[in-house]
Amino acid sequence: MKKAFPLRSAIAAATLAAALAGCTSVADMVGYDSNTLNESAAKSYGQVMQQARSKQVLDTTSQTSRRIHSVFNRLRPHAERANQTGVAFNWQMSVIKSNELNAWAMPGGKMAMYTGMVDRLKLSNDEIAAVVGHEMAHALLEHSKKAIGQQVLTGLAANVGGSIVAASTGISSDAIGLSSDLLSQYGVNMPFSRSQEREADALGVRLMAEAGYNPQAAVSVWEKMNRVSDNNNAWNAITSSHPTNNARMEAIRKMLPEVIPVYERNRR
Repeated sequence: MKKAFPLRSAIAAATLAAALAGCTSVADMVGYDSNTLNESAAKSYGQVMQQARSKQVLDTTSQTSRRIHSVFNRLRPHAERANQTGVAFNWQMSVIKSNELNAWAMPGGKMAMYTGMVDRLKLSNDEIAAVVGHEMAHALLEHSKKAIGQQVLTGLAANVGGSIVAASTGISSDAIGLSSDLLSQYGVNMPFSRSQEREADALGVRLMAEAGYNPQAAVSVWEKMNRVSDNNNAWNAITSSHPTNNARMEAIRKMLPEVIPVYERNRR
């Protein structure tokens, strides 16, 4: 359950703690420990998926949906073993009918992937694994929780009621008409930082290799994204909160000598 705190008190307490602890601990201090955050996310996720079901955009039967769930289920045990948060996740995947190129994970492993990501980019199963593994990594690394702490310290994490809200998952409500109020609890202001995206890329590539998916597919996903949305200009390289597509591909290629042997041992 989300807990409300006066903004001044929350910031004062968090600022005092900041000298002693990182942003994750700051989030703990203002009422967003992992258990609380995961439970809150699970409730919101259930409401969002109920809305998706009522709008008939929850896909449970298509070939795309079956492929996504098959990849998710193969990755799941590896994500469970990689969980170092101290709290077991109840992983769930939902597939949303939308042309949007998007996938996301809420705290505690509540995930969604949009059919447009697979259908428009013509993703292989290895490439689906790259996307799913990346989003699993965001949840495992508790990037939303860390961003809450950062937002508290900068005074950006309070809404008009003075409540502390979670960080962005990049969820868009516009394409499928889901409640912007519910989604905004986990998608306010800014997306994950460049360093968090790099961390999620690194862990996601390892997860897919452990599950027997070719980590080179993590490069080809971004090659396909470049053909749809090339963000590699100098302005984006300087100002964007995300790494450019080319920067991500370069970083992933540097990881391949380490993770390809893991893939070779586990390939099916």
